[in-house]
Amino acid sequence: MEVTIERILPGGFGLAHAEGKTLMVALAAPGDRLRVRVDRVKGNVCFASIVEVLEPSPARIAPPCPYFGRCGGCDFQQLTYEAQLSAKAEIIKDCLHRIGRINTVPDFNIAPAPNQWRYRSRAQWQYDSVRQRLGYFESVSRNVCDVSECAVLVPELQQSLETLRYEMGEGLLPNDARYFRAVVGDQGVSVSSGVRSPSISEGKIRDISRSVNGETYNLNAESFFQANIDLLPQLIAAAIGDASGDAAIELYSGVGLFTLPLARRFKHVIAVEENPDAASFAQENLWSGILTTIAGTDSARPKTARTEGFVPSYGDCRSLGRHSPQSWRCGTLTALWHVSSALGSVSCQR
Repeated sequence: MEVTIERILPGGFGLAHAEGKTLMVALAAPGDRLRVRVDRVKGNVCFASIVEVLEPSPARIAPPCPYFGRCGGCDFQQLTYEAQLSAKAEIIKDCLHRIGRINTVPDFNIAPAPNQWRYRSRAQWQYDSVRQRLGYFESVSRNVCDVSECAVLVPELQQSLETLRYEMGEGLLPNDARYFRAVVGDQGVSVSSGVRSPSISEGKIRDISRSVNGETYNLNAESFFQANIDLLPQLIAAAIGDASGDAAIELYSGVGLFTLPLARRFKHVIAVEENPDAASFAQENLWSGILTTIAGTDSARPKTARTEGFVPSYGDCRSLGRHSPQSWRCGTLTALWHVSSALGSVSCQR
């Protein structure tokens, strides 16, 4: 079957239509003319792979990574960097229109990363102790793609990967480990292992810190932090701008990346996070970074809630007095909503 790729969808699939069918073609580029093979059908959509590139798109390049196409870690290496940015912008617009039901999505710019490679400061490596593989899941699979070098990792994480691989070769890794998580701080790397049996102790995970825009964030490998450190100042500026006021709420707040600068601008801040380790670090970071310099604030007492109940009612936040849910709906609340793919139990810092 011959197709022409119209645009790129999430996951790096190329959208095409032919013979009355809707196709999603793996590893395609917009404008490619391809001969494809349908691998599977789900509902009205055919998932296909490339048999032959009949006419390559101007946006197509040779993927720099030798694992690309088999490893599921990256989706866009077949595209020039400029085409990657354009594709991601179109994906966001499509999601806002199709899922968010926003009819007219305004244009926006994507800030390019200072480094296209060696930028990622967080990683999770899957471990297959039987086959002795350490890397990432293969595309559309739970099999582990064995990776010795990853082109997107910062040098410190690449060194950690090499250390783990050496320990794997020496039989030093726990057989019950499913994965290893790692994150880079200003001084050193924190690594944790995920084990199948709760009876196996991982030992103490190293805590690290990361400075961003004058704020210091404590964290470890089990807590979320944005992966591209070079873009964090721009991200914070874009998210918060010059906003200030009486009350702000941040969902899926992690260790407090936005919470700390928000707390310097708003009288009351609520941060919601489901990961207990991250929530604990967020409170620690608030106490060390904000509450020691802002007298009289009461925004760091933890509370457990569920997002499903918190979102429609703003949870148990009526203790903020005049900043009640009713008054917030009248416009006294400046809110930052960080979209997540799943809702669940959360720890609420208020």
